[in-house]
Amino acid sequence: MLTFFQAIILGIVEGFTEFLPISSTAHLILTAKLLQIPETNYVKSFEIIIQLGAILAVVFLYWKKFLDFEFLKKLIVAFIPTGVLGLVFYKIVKNYLLGNMTVVLTSLAIGGLILILFEKYFSHPRENEDWNVKDVTYKQCLYLGLFQSIAMIPGVSRSAATIIGGRAIGIPKRTIVEFSFLLAVPTMAAATGLDLLKNFHSFNASQFDSLAIGFFVSFIMAIISIRWLLNYIKNHSFASFGIYRIALVILFLL
Repeated sequence: MLTFFQAIILGIVEGFTEFLPISSTAHLILTAKLLQIPETNYVKSFEIIIQLGAILAVVFLYWKKFLDFEFLKKLIVAFIPTGVLGLVFYKIVKNYLLGNMTVVLTSLAIGGLILILFEKYFSHPRENEDWNVKDVTYKQCLYLGLFQSIAMIPGVSRSAATIIGGRAIGIPKRTIVEFSFLLAVPTMAAATGLDLLKNFHSFNASQFDSLAIGFFVSFIMAIISIRWLLNYIKNHSFASFGIYRIALVILFLL
């Protein structure tokens, strides 16, 4: 059972970190450890389900994009690899990887190092920023879906995997960041729906109160986070997120 305070804190952490390349899953797991929240099936489900708040924030801000049928087809193509692999590895991820501190901290550190090295050696400062998400090709969408599927490993970061993958195949910074936001909608909706389908019967009425609080707080914080990130990347690289990830691992270990 989560207290309202714990639900609010987890909602803040989920909403603000979901779209940053720092792994919201890792932050939720680390926060739960610091708050001494028992690692129950309900808490694991709570951490997955409050992602719906972050999803709603993307729909709220980008609703016109979801009315474009041609773009929706591209989004579906990008979602397919993660959707298929997610179904195959669902039990392994939830039962063995989610909550495994060694996996989380290792993924955070390695992901941080990759972000730093990528920005130093492979990032191109001069890009065609006239691109928008509609210009992403179907082939690129498939590649992005494969990159995103790596983030099933807790600590990797869905956002980081998609952004690095997109930049590696030549998609401009702002475009891949916005595509990452939009791709999160079918991806997290599917993950949440699957978890609800499998665990809905185990929830009781009192637990839905904390879910509602976490959902609403996550929604508000995700809106703030999305707007902040789009403004931040205008004049900054992603290397700072890599440094933060490594620093977080060191701080937590200490």
